[in-house]
Amino acid sequence: MVPLFSMPYIMQIKSIHAAVAATTLALAFGAQVHAAGDEPIQPLKPAKITNQAKVELGKQLFFDPRLSRSGWISCNSCHNLSMGGADNFKSSVGDHWAQGGIQAPTVLNSSLNLAQFWDGRAKDLTEQAGGPIANPIEMGSTHEAAEKTLNTIPGYRAEFKKVYGVDKIGIAQITDAIAAFEATLITPNSRFDKWLKGDKKAITEQELSGYQLFKSAGCTACHNGEAVGGNSYQKMGLVNEYKTTNPATGRAGVTGDDSHRMMFKVPTLRNVELTPPYFHDGSASTLTQAVDTMGWVQLGKKFTADENARIVAFLKTLTGEQPRFALPQLPPSSDETPRPDPFAKK
Repeated sequence: MVPLFSMPYIMQIKSIHAAVAATTLALAFGAQVHAAGDEPIQPLKPAKITNQAKVELGKQLFFDPRLSRSGWISCNSCHNLSMGGADNFKSSVGDHWAQGGIQAPTVLNSSLNLAQFWDGRAKDLTEQAGGPIANPIEMGSTHEAAEKTLNTIPGYRAEFKKVYGVDKIGIAQITDAIAAFEATLITPNSRFDKWLKGDKKAITEQELSGYQLFKSAGCTACHNGEAVGGNSYQKMGLVNEYKTTNPATGRAGVTGDDSHRMMFKVPTLRNVELTPPYFHDGSASTLTQAVDTMGWVQLGKKFTADENARIVAFLKTLTGEQPRFALPQLPPSSDETPRPDPFAKK
C-alpha cells in the first residue's frame, strides 16, 4: 500500500491541481484563447510604415483634386476619410456630374483585400490608384495629363525627387505613393478586437449573442480573417436569386467566364456602420435591410427581428479607430499648371 503522503502521490495531486488551474484560466480568459486561432475573425493589426516620406507624398496626392480633369475631384471625394472611407452614395458622382456604375467600396483596410474593386480587376492598391484618374466618368483625366500637371508644380517635383530620385514625375510613382498612403488606413482596436484579445467587458451580451449567431448562421464562411471579408469572391444570390437593376456582372466582366456572373469580392465588414448603403448596387440603405437580404439570398435564412437586431449590434462593434492626421498642405500651382475648370463642356 502506498503511504498517503508519498512523493508519487504528492506529485499526482500537484498534477491534478495544475490541470484544474489551467482549465480555470482557459475558462476565465476564453476569448483570449480563441484569439490565438480558434475564432474565424482575428484582431486587426496596426499598419507598419516603412517610408514616411512616401506616405506623406501619397497623402497629398490622395487629397489633391488637380489629378482630375476638372480640378475638383480627388480620391477623397469618393473615399471620404471622414465618412468611413466611402461616400454614402449608391454610386459616386464623377466628372461632369456623371453617375458611377457601382457603389464605391471603403478605402479603409483595403490593403487587406485579395484584389481591388468589386470585380477584382486591379491586383493591388497601386494598380487601383491609376484606374479612377483615367476613367471618363470618375476623375475624367488621363495618366499623361496627370503627369503633366504635377510636373508643373515645383513642390511636387522636389518631393518626388526626394522620395523616388526622379527628375520627371510619372504615373508609376504617382500611383505607388497613393497606394503607400492608403496602406496606412488601418482601423485597429475596435471593441470587438478588444474582446478577441481578452477584454470580456468590451462588448455587451446582446453583441456577443449576435456574434455567436453570425457564426452559427454561416456568415463567417465568407466574412472572416482580420478584415472580416475581402479575401474571396462569392456569388451574390448563392441560395436564392438576388434581383437588381444594376448592370454590373462581377468577375464575369473581368474573366469573360459566364459562370463568374454575379460573383463579387466579399466586402470587409470593418467599420460597416459608417458605410451605407450596402452591396455593389447600394440597394440596402440600412444594416437591418442588409442583414435580412444576405440571410435570405446567401444563406436561405429568414432572421427574426430579434436575431437581426443582435447581428446588427455585433456588426457595430467592428468600428475601429479612424485615421487621424492633419490635412496635408498641397504645394501651390505654378503659372504653367492647368487651372480648374469644372464647368467645361465635354
